Amino acid sequence: MKPESLKALKDAYIIERDCINEMMDYIDDEQFGKAVDLLSNAPRIGTCGCGHSGIICQHMAHLMCCIERPARFISPAEAVHGATGFLQQGDVMIFASRGGKTKELLPIVDICKAKGVSIITVTENMESPLALAADVVLKQHVNKETDKWNAQGTTSTTALCMIFHALQAAVIEETGYQAEQFALIHPGGAVGERLNNKAL
Repeated sequence: MKPESLKALKDAYIIERDCINEMMDYIDDEQFGKAVDLLSNAPRIGTCGCGHSGIICQHMAHLMCCIERPARFISPAEAVHGATGFLQQGDVMIFASRGGKTKELLPIVDICKAKGVSIITVTENMESPLALAADVVLKQHVNKETDKWNAQGTTSTTALCMIFHALQAAVIEETGYQAEQFALIHPGGAVGERLNNKAL
């Protein structure tokens, strides 16, 4: 490995560590509280984003299912071809877009509004169309991406993932979700074995 490569590798750890530490300054208790309340009470949860944000939104949908909050990732492409039929009045849609202007998401906002679906937007741009259309806006702080061109979706995905992890941790507390409940739906793997042996 070239010395420059080793330095880039170690710098990536430092950049992302610093980003997570800095994110604490952007936690809005009121907005996060509203988001947790919506997620804790919604019959169904949709998540939607493009590119790297979309990949992390798939992770968020799975996180919600793991605590028995029915959720699915709705592809932006499929959303405008019927997939938003999953969402009904009283449900919640989470949009993730660092810039808050992702054009593929804007028509889906209109569908959610028409159906009475609450919107949570995670974005760095608090004045963006997706932010202004939302019922709840969560700030996505990003110091810089880890690549030397500051262009790849690296630190930004870590920041988004951290917000989703924090939301899941809070929803677990808010709903009183128990390990025994998770053991029932997760019998597989080392985690399932540990939880189910403990339950016995």
